[in-house]
Amino acid sequence: MIHASWKEELYKYMTIIIQSYGHKLITMNGMEDHIHILVGLRPTQSISDLMQFVKSGSSAWINKNKIKNNRFEWQEGYGAFSYAKSQLKNVIAYINNQEKHHAKKSFREEYIEHLEKFEIDYDLKYVFNELV
Repeated sequence: MIHASWKEELYKYMTIIIQSYGHKLITMNGMEDHIHILVGLRPTQSISDLMQFVKSGSSAWINKNKIKNNRFEWQEGYGAFSYAKSQLKNVIAYINNQEKHHAKKSFREEYIEHLEKFEIDYDLKYVFNELV
């Protein structure tokens, strides 16, 4: 779980990782159980490679600095969605208003909504687990 007391430092560290590979971070925000990252992606690196570096690097940073009492690791997988430049203003507002948005629905509900909106076939057994 990402605690409010250290999430800004985590976001800064993740920004460094993203920028070190030449990508443009547009915005990042999240809740205790997930993060949304909007990136202008360089075409020379795959999304899966970037996410591997972001997730492994940030979890290593959390564990090395003993930010949590127990070992931190991200759930397997990630979701990636592509947006047109004309949609950026709305996507940025959506990401920046996560607290308000998640007062109404869980991350899992939100993720399934995105899969359906983008007409992506899915099996519920592979959709992210709710944290307890």
